[in-house]
Amino acid sequence: MSTVKKLAGQTAIYGLSTIAGRFLNFLLAFVYTRVFTQVEYGVNSEFYAYMSFFNIMLTHGMETAFFRFAEKENSKQVFANSLVSVLGASSIFAVLFLAFGHQIANGIGYGYHPEYIYFSVGILFFDSLSAIPFALLRFQNRPIRFALIKNINIFTNILLNLYVLVLAPYWFKTYGIMLPFYYPELGISNVFIINLLASFITTLLLTQELMGIGIGFKYQQWKMMLNYAVPMIWVGLAGMINETLDRALLRYVLPNSEEAKAMNGIYSANYKISIIITLFIQAYKFAAEPFFFAHSKTTEKRDLYGKVMNYFVWICLFVFLMVMLFLHYFKLFIGENFREGLNVVPILLFANIFLGIYYNISIWYKLSDQTKKGAAISGMGAVITIVLNLILIPKYGYVGCAWTTFVCYLFMMVVGYVWGQKYYPIPYNLSRAFAYFSVAIGIYGVSLFSENWFEPNTVISNIMRLVLLGVFIFLGYYFERKTIKI
Repeated sequence: MSTVKKLAGQTAIYGLSTIAGRFLNFLLAFVYTRVFTQVEYGVNSEFYAYMSFFNIMLTHGMETAFFRFAEKENSKQVFANSLVSVLGASSIFAVLFLAFGHQIANGIGYGYHPEYIYFSVGILFFDSLSAIPFALLRFQNRPIRFALIKNINIFTNILLNLYVLVLAPYWFKTYGIMLPFYYPELGISNVFIINLLASFITTLLLTQELMGIGIGFKYQQWKMMLNYAVPMIWVGLAGMINETLDRALLRYVLPNSEEAKAMNGIYSANYKISIIITLFIQAYKFAAEPFFFAHSKTTEKRDLYGKVMNYFVWICLFVFLMVMLFLHYFKLFIGENFREGLNVVPILLFANIFLGIYYNISIWYKLSDQTKKGAAISGMGAVITIVLNLILIPKYGYVGCAWTTFVCYLFMMVVGYVWGQKYYPIPYNLSRAFAYFSVAIGIYGVSLFSENWFEPNTVISNIMRLVLLGVFIFLGYYFERKTIKI
């Protein structure tokens, strides 16, 4: 099997646990935006934004450190060090936040719902504990087991949500029967409880990886791993600032708290549509990171990295066109009350493409052990995110959040490329990447112009959009057919 085909195949398998599985999560967006109000959905989004930051701190770069050191040293010992490190950090965090949960809830304005803190702590503990075993499965090239466990987590989450938020209320309203485990007074807390249960089940399913290697700890090796990983903590935190801080900031920047929560709900719902491209990028990252490290010793590695980039850009822009050409269907995934924010979708899609390209480019500082430079790029992106959000949110609300994300990821992509070519040159084919972008933008422009003659959901309009999408697919295949055979 060709090298690129192997990468594509593993990306597809990992995609079973990200793209395919999480695509079903759109069912949850479909449900949430119809069951909950804009304010309630905004509260849910705010807490998950908080959790994304703490998840980075609890894993503290040990996944990447595991891949880097497992390639050079005893992988069992590296796994044990990584696992002990994450378990220790997660345990300390859980004890502190459970002890002071009520005070923390008061501090962020949710003193009447401290249970949000307790549920979030449990989710974070089990998710962080599962991170290193999942990294081990990726290192061992076991994408099927990885995908199976991830999908069990996702389907557990989905089915329980459908039971609690759809089936049980319908049964009670229609037949007057209260089904087991249905507590309507819990409201949005149901979402946290279900996620906690799904995360716990996932940890149980990873018992074989958690216990199969045995626990040992080598301080000197762990110290070297931590030294490598610490800059990755800042990279991760800065990345979360760039990705989710806007949803946490809205309530603190806008004067009306309830209006801010509602805007957060609208923005988060539409972000769900744009996240389709992020799901592909996430699946790709799961396969690409161990792939890049595994091929770091081959003589043709830099040419290979450059060719993979063309393939990646083509796929990302295909996803962009698929969503935007058929947005009249994708918007049905969110409730009608949330669709006023659809204008941010193309902005966020392009922003996430820039982020995906940056993920590809960033391999240079991981392979050359210059993670501090990666932290510096992420840090500059974080500064841009904070400053622009503070400037734009008061004027433009969540639209300002979207443009901030766009500018931040564009900046990181450009700086990452310039620095990468200086310290670890890779022969990227920029002209082809620009050509793909130009064609994609042109096709999107034609589709917008065609709306003057055809309604978006007519048969003729859909056929025309399919033809335009087919043109882009053919173009990419024509130029990348040789790369796919490598």
